[in-house]
Amino acid sequence: MFRNKTILVTGGTGSWGNELVKQLLPQQPKKIIVFSRNESSQVAMKRSFENHRLTFCIGDIRDKEALIDACRGVDFVFHLAALKHVPVCEDQPLEALKTNVIGTQNVIDAAIVNRVRKVVYISTDKAANPSNFYGMTKAIGEKLIVYANLQSEWTKFVCVRGGNVLGTNGSVIHLFMKQIQEDNHVGITDLSMTRFFLTMEEAVALLLQATEEGRGGETIVMPMPTCKIVDLAQVLVEALGKTNVAFKELGVRPGEKIHEILLSDYESQYAVMYENRYIVILPPTEIPGLKAAYAGCPSVPMTRYCSSESLMTKAEIRQLLVKGGFLS
Repeated sequence: MFRNKTILVTGGTGSWGNELVKQLLPQQPKKIIVFSRNESSQVAMKRSFENHRLTFCIGDIRDKEALIDACRGVDFVFHLAALKHVPVCEDQPLEALKTNVIGTQNVIDAAIVNRVRKVVYISTDKAANPSNFYGMTKAIGEKLIVYANLQSEWTKFVCVRGGNVLGTNGSVIHLFMKQIQEDNHVGITDLSMTRFFLTMEEAVALLLQATEEGRGGETIVMPMPTCKIVDLAQVLVEALGKTNVAFKELGVRPGEKIHEILLSDYESQYAVMYENRYIVILPPTEIPGLKAAYAGCPSVPMTRYCSSESLMTKAEIRQLLVKGGFLS
């Protein structure tokens, strides 16, 4: 699919972007353009890969003209750029709005102007029944991406929604390991809190699969295992061989949920299972040919997809951490 194609990755210097580029390069693309505003991260990424197919463009998705220039001759866009930390977005909602909403519309406009073949938007479980400003901006971004399919006959727009990915920048894994090793305590928001988790390698593999199979207009939900955050912390304590580690309950922060959902009650009415591999949410908006493309798929067997259900055991959590490269 990507052979001899030009690919643009917004926010491509982050953890998602690094793994995405790592998996794209063996597929022999013509060029991969990493579009981001952090010069130091671009320099570090360039030195890390040292690949002639990889080029870098300093820019901000808030700047539509810069995006239009960057999208010239591009076949595929992976839109990863976002302000994603819940407390930051709660404290500075206008900045989150500019980046996550206006920036996403700028990506859409730039792709349409340049007749990009397909745009893939990376969303989050926090966009389903959002309770914080970050989730709200990502939910609006999803709506904009879906609606964009009615604005262009050429460019297709696909949304991929997932939960937490192990080891991303600012990940709870890094925080817990630092607290365990240096402070001999772990701060837990709420002892009953649960979250979806997947390794970065698996998440990007699912992303590429969804990119290939997405028709345009649907939201593809990644299947992800779930766990209690306190169980995750206890597995790390045991693996690091520490004793007498204290667990401090910090209390829920503004906008934070005890349990996340990847599929809401409302969305389940329009969702189908695609080959038992992932969930596809079809929009209430009529997009030509989309419902017909999924006509043979069964409806989802659940009314919602929640992180409090089918929790991993500690042994399964440890196995996931080993797979993700955090434990040996």
